[in-house]
Amino acid sequence: MSVTPDKMDILRFKLFHFQPFQLLCTNFNFRLKMRKQFIFLFALLISSNALLAQVFSEVVKSPDGKVQATVTFDKKRGNASYKVRYKGKEIIKESKLGLKVRGEYLYTGMVMLGSHTATQKGTWKPVWGETEEIEEHYNELTLELKDALKLKMNIVFRVFNDGVGFRYEFPDTKQVGLISVLQDATVFNMAEDFETWWAPSDWDSNEHTYSHTKISEIDATKYLSDIEPFNQHIVDVKAVQTPVTMQSGSGVCVSIAEAALADFGALHLKADSSGHNFTAFVIPGINPEIATVNGLPFKMPWRAILLSPDAAGLLTNHLILNLNEPCKIKGDLSWIKPQKYVGIWWELHIGKSGWNYREADGKPNPRHGANTENVKHYIDFAAKNGFDGVLVEGWNEGWDKWFNTNKAELFDFTKPYPDYDMPEISRYAAEKGVKIIVHHETGAAVPSYEQQMDSAYNYLRSFGFNTIKTGYVGHLFPKGEWHDGQRMVNHYNTVLEKAADHQIMVCAHEPVRPSGMHRTWPNFMACEAARGQEFNAWSKGNDPSHELTLIFTRLLGGPMDYTPGIFQIDLNQFDAAKKERVHTTVAKQLALYVTLYSPLQMAADLPENYEKRPDVFQFIKDVPVDWSETRILNAAIGDYVTTARRQKNAGDWYIGSMTDETPRDMKIKLDFLESKKQYEATIYEDGPDAGYNKNPYPVNIRKETVKKGSKINYHLASGGGCAISIKEIK
Repeated sequence: MSVTPDKMDILRFKLFHFQPFQLLCTNFNFRLKMRKQFIFLFALLISSNALLAQVFSEVVKSPDGKVQATVTFDKKRGNASYKVRYKGKEIIKESKLGLKVRGEYLYTGMVMLGSHTATQKGTWKPVWGETEEIEEHYNELTLELKDALKLKMNIVFRVFNDGVGFRYEFPDTKQVGLISVLQDATVFNMAEDFETWWAPSDWDSNEHTYSHTKISEIDATKYLSDIEPFNQHIVDVKAVQTPVTMQSGSGVCVSIAEAALADFGALHLKADSSGHNFTAFVIPGINPEIATVNGLPFKMPWRAILLSPDAAGLLTNHLILNLNEPCKIKGDLSWIKPQKYVGIWWELHIGKSGWNYREADGKPNPRHGANTENVKHYIDFAAKNGFDGVLVEGWNEGWDKWFNTNKAELFDFTKPYPDYDMPEISRYAAEKGVKIIVHHETGAAVPSYEQQMDSAYNYLRSFGFNTIKTGYVGHLFPKGEWHDGQRMVNHYNTVLEKAADHQIMVCAHEPVRPSGMHRTWPNFMACEAARGQEFNAWSKGNDPSHELTLIFTRLLGGPMDYTPGIFQIDLNQFDAAKKERVHTTVAKQLALYVTLYSPLQMAADLPENYEKRPDVFQFIKDVPVDWSETRILNAAIGDYVTTARRQKNAGDWYIGSMTDETPRDMKIKLDFLESKKQYEATIYEDGPDAGYNKNPYPVNIRKETVKKGSKINYHLASGGGCAISIKEIK
């Protein structure tokens, strides 16, 4: 509490009129001595008051009091800082806040105009998701500042029970005209050298494996020779992408991410090799600005600090979603539907067929996969097994020109290849109750796609289809832009908005990493934005810990179209010389449908591989893609996880459990089931002597009658998994 001169007068009055004090002061010498001490005390308090007047500091606590952000503004120096504590322990030490704008840093020389606080408490219901209802409860502090050129800037902090979000806002830019934001200068000064799970700061690709080191040991040098992503641009080997996830020695988990990414490049972090702090770094475009604003109020994306007492808590953390705006799609939303699908995709990666209709000499390719007969085969399989859609890649003109031309216009999204009869396919699909998921691979020729979006969306809607999978493989056109830059972030968001106007759902591949925008645009069903299943088909592949790291990093921002469900682990089905394989057991492929959340899930393998194992395939047919409740039964980042989910508007539960290279014996307790009810648990577990390296195929299927409080024991093989369906016995 600051002590003002007015308060000092009151204090002095009370002190001298306190009766015991008056009696003691009858002795003159004592009175003189006390008077000198009082004068010293008075001077000290006046000095303290002057010092306190120069520093504004306010503590913002979460509703439950466990999370605490202290925001400070030094009025003499004109700069702001913050620090974060969780359950009484320091997580982020005092760290600088600020931006580089118009060539000058907005972290010094600012003037504080005022501050105000607010509280929000409520709940909201996702259109689809991992839970039926989400609490949105936070305390907020807004710091109002301006610089010497009258540019006003607010710094807003929101403190939730599961973390802290803050962002920079420009409430009134009309007075100053054009604003060029050159860089985010925010610092995250971590309290210790945390264990860290990270992927390199690549401006142009998210398709790398993850590393596990201390913050001080981050070094992406090994990734410079990684030629597996089609395109990459790593500038700084000490920088990482977000979300980046950490764990303290006491077990507390922290993830630094961003939320509501719009009109900015993606947030990356530069690590300090001599310590354990990060400095924000935002990917630029052709020009050095990370944002240009002219005449409108402007809000930066949120910087999010997710907090949890353990790894399991990160997987039910709703901070990123809560920092996004509510749904912007007006009217009826019934056209937005979670779905399972099959399609002409995996066969393209493992060599059964190809994308191109024409050979290099211009003649028809007999191995072209997206032909009418083949698509009908997938439609039949989908209809027979209860799948909602069929993805078709390589159906339209342009694939045979890709990588053989430098032209900016590659694909035509309203012109099918000659062997792809769109009217007949749409008729046949409608007859079978199946929808086609239309693939729009742009080849990174973004201006061309933007010119065609309206016609392309009208075209697919004319055939009754309402889901697209976009793709951005390759180096971007125009040259100088990056997949993580502002230009592309705006493009991805424009696609969502325009698709919503046409009542179309979107699954994006090769985009920026998601930041919870599926709350605002719930037609954004899923995206790739990470190293997916396809890398197993033609590279060194994904090791067994890869998926177990993805869920604690990349998936914190939104669902991933990972494309699980591979039954034929050895990929020499069509080429005996092919050495690649999926680093998994079949049982783990089942578990992925529960552990790697997505409302858009693919049964990625070939129909004939599923037809060979109908008993194992039954789990994929049964497992839902929309949930009312999610519980994490156990978890360790990169090592193992067990996830239980309750089906949307139903009482059935599904459990997925998986491990890394280490075999594990697991025991779970079903204390989440309803009392006084009996259930049948069907357990799909790794069979005897199973293991991802030598014997990935055995799956043991058994049934147990269970109730609330029952325990289930199972064994996870090396690189293995277990999937369980729990259905009420009526």
